[in-house]
Amino acid sequence: MRTKEIRELSAEDIKTHIVETRKEIVELRFQLAIRKLESPAKLRTARKKLARLLTIESEKETGKTA
Repeated sequence: MRTKEIRELSAEDIKTHIVETRKEIVELRFQLAIRKLESPAKLRTARKKLARLLTIESEKETGKTA
């Protein structure tokens, strides 16, 4: 999901995406621990997605735009 697409979402949608992404990261960490993760890049991209979501959420709360 691109930054532009995230900015178009409502605050509630962003929060649901944050929850889903956090669950995804936990699952990926578990797969990494038991050596079932196909590509470590999936974990990295999930973390970046979470960072984008959290950043845009805080921007919307404070009223700032990037």
